[in-house]
This record gives sequence, structure tokens and C-alpha cells, in this order.
Amino acid sequence: MSIVVLRNGNVLQTMMPYTVTRGVDVVIEDDLIKDVGKNLASQYPEAKVYELDGKSVMPGMVCSHHHYYSGLSRGMLVSSGPQSDFIQILKEWWWRLDRALDEEALYYSSLISSIDAISAGTTAVVDHHASPSFITGSLEVIARGMRETGLRGATCYEMTNRNGGVEEARLGAQENISFAASVDAGRARGEYQMVEAMVGGHAPFTLCDASLELMKDAVDTTRRGIHLHIAEDRYDVAYSHHQYHQDIVERLDRAGLLSEKSLLVHGLHLNDSEVETLNARGSFLAHNPRSNMNNNVGYFTRLQDLNNLVLGTDGCGGNMFEEIKIAFFKHRDMGLSWWPSDFVEVLSRGNILLESMFAEKFGRIAPGYKADITVMDYRSPTPLEDDNLATHLVWGMSSNSVDSVMINGKMVMNGRAFDFDVHEIYAKAAEVGRRIWKKVDTIKAH
Repeated sequence: MSIVVLRNGNVLQTMMPYTVTRGVDVVIEDDLIKDVGKNLASQYPEAKVYELDGKSVMPGMVCSHHHYYSGLSRGMLVSSGPQSDFIQILKEWWWRLDRALDEEALYYSSLISSIDAISAGTTAVVDHHASPSFITGSLEVIARGMRETGLRGATCYEMTNRNGGVEEARLGAQENISFAASVDAGRARGEYQMVEAMVGGHAPFTLCDASLELMKDAVDTTRRGIHLHIAEDRYDVAYSHHQYHQDIVERLDRAGLLSEKSLLVHGLHLNDSEVETLNARGSFLAHNPRSNMNNNVGYFTRLQDLNNLVLGTDGCGGNMFEEIKIAFFKHRDMGLSWWPSDFVEVLSRGNILLESMFAEKFGRIAPGYKADITVMDYRSPTPLEDDNLATHLVWGMSSNSVDSVMINGKMVMNGRAFDFDVHEIYAKAAEVGRRIWKKVDTIKAH
């Protein structure tokens, strides 16, 4: 048993009701918060003490949808054809990149994506992966990068027909099943699992009915939920109507794929009936405003009607301070009515998604909750109070204020320093990234 005390900090509860409690100690026993209150450190003379000196403590943030395979893509210099619509963007850019990935590239993508997330105060990331030239074993590589940096996460392989028909989807299904079995085996051995499994799929327009059946088999075998893009672009909706004479959500529901463990992504072009079905099934849907704007696919005007809306980045890094700001400002730009507190609730709901996967308590600085904690050195010229905490988080706080990060009771970043050589990892990632850039240029769009 190990005891850690975060002494003399301000506790910010970012799940409703929002509260600010000043000058308290947070006691962590192993991986759980044991107690929160004033002058507790003296009761634990054996504890390792971190002096906060008035810094703020808040629950770690969750990126509820990410693409680690994009980790080496920023600033990538490759030639491409026209990208005047969403399908061209996929074919000329992302689907060429994912076909270029190999084990080394995937490992460094995972490492730097995890480091970037932790540096921004994100303690958990839900990844959605594709590497058609390296399917078998790919999820263990992603998990290795997460584990080595100390990040909590989940990952899955994106089943699809787009390169090799049903056989490609079958390989993806088997990778999801194999990784989930590995997680279960580790847990059966008494090993705590920092990375969980889901059953991934690209999008319904690249999954035939036979592939949806494979996905359902994987869900039943692993007892996990699906992680799937839906209605990101109108093409997905039109394709479903043209090929299957069904709304996308109706098609998924009839396949038995929707449950309280399901994570759908984007949903910009869902109709009222589909939103009602998602709510009835208790499914989650991840909103990704930066990616939506970048791909010019529209705005999700029904987001206020989703019961289980969460916030992701769709591969635009792991910085949730940036994402929540863009989410709020774009929403206001569309003339809609949510305020900062509504989007803080959406962001914090990522902890409920974690609970559906890990069967543990997340998202509060309170006894019995997992010790996934972000320490903020945030100095405000205006009062920070219960009523305006959410506004401070959206308008004032940023990743620049992140001082330290604890995940599962371990301080993985302390005073913005890691206990491994970040510079060496980034230097090697740059070498690998340049190699992948050149490789992408040899791959034809199809």
C-alpha cells in the first residue's frame, strides 16, 4: 500500500454540481482517492507529499474519440489529388496515410499522442485505429505506447471493406477479439489493465451486412461495445438509403449493435428518429468540432438532444482545453443556446464512458474515485467560484496551465517533467515521420 498526499490545493469539481473548495489536502491510497479535507497530511506521516501551494486540482479530462494513427501526420508534406468533398479527402489523404503505417510508425504515433495528451491534462484517451497493411497485432502496439507513458486508454481496430472486402473486415474483427482476449487474460492473472478494448468499425458506408454480422459476433464474443463513425458526411446517409433502404441508426439497431456500451462518432446528419433511438439504447455519441470544421462536413445541430453526448478530437490531438473552446465558440457561432457549463458537462461525461468500460468510478475528486487527476497552476484576476467554474474552464484555463498529471495514482508528469526522455522520443518520431511521408507518396488513392 502506498499513500500520496496532494497538500494545500483548491479542488475543482468539474462534474455537476460544479464546486470550488480551497485549501484542502487530497489523500490517495494506491490508485484511489481516500480522503479530501483540510489538514489531512499530518495524519499520514508515511505519505509522499506533493506541495501544491494553492494550485488547483481537478479530475483528469477524457478524449472520447481520437485517431492515434494520425500522430505523425502534422505538417506532412505529400502530394495529393483534388479534395473538394469528404470522400476525396478520405481517399487522397487519410486512407493513403493509414495504408502506409507499419509497426514502428504506429508505436511512435502512440507514444507522442499519449505524451501530448498527458501534457494537456488529458488522463484518458479512447482511440479508433486503422492500419490496413499492419492489422494483426496493431492494437497491442498502440496499447504499449499508452502503457509506457502511463496514460489510461481504450483502443479498437476499424473494421472496413474498403481495401479488401469482407476478408479485410474479418481480419479487423479478429484483431478486436484478440486484443480484448489479451486484456481479459491479463485481468484474470490479477494484472490491472490500463488499456481497455472496444470493437471498432470505420463507417457504415464501408461495411456491408456481412461485415456488420462479423462486428456483432465480435461484440458478443468480447462483451464490449462498438466504436463507429456515423453520418459524418451526407454521403454516409445517402449510401445507407440507396443500398439498404434504411437510416444508418436503424440499420445498426437491426444488426443488434446499439447498447449503453456503444460509442458512435460525429452524427452530424442524423435525423430526429435516429437521435431518439440512440437515447433509447443509452448509446454515446462523440462530438468533434475541430475535425468537422476542417473537413467542411457541416454542424451537428441536434447535439443538444443527445443524452450521452461526449467530446472527442477525431485525431486533432489530445488537448481537450482546445476542443472545448472550439466546441463552445462554434456552437455560439451557429446561434444555438448552450453555455460553457453545458459543454463542461459534455466533456466530463467522458468519465461515464470510462465507467462503462472499466467498471470503476471516474470524474470526481472524492473518496472511492480513481486517482486520475490534473494539477493546474491557473492564476485568475477574477474570482474562481462555484457559479463561474465552467466559464473559467472554457474562457480562461488552457493546457499552458497544466502543471502535473496523476493517472491511476501515479504522478506521470510532475512540474511538466516526465520520468523518461521526451526529446529522444520526438527526435526518433521525426525520423519515422519523414519515412512515412515518403511512403505515402508512393501509395495511389483508390
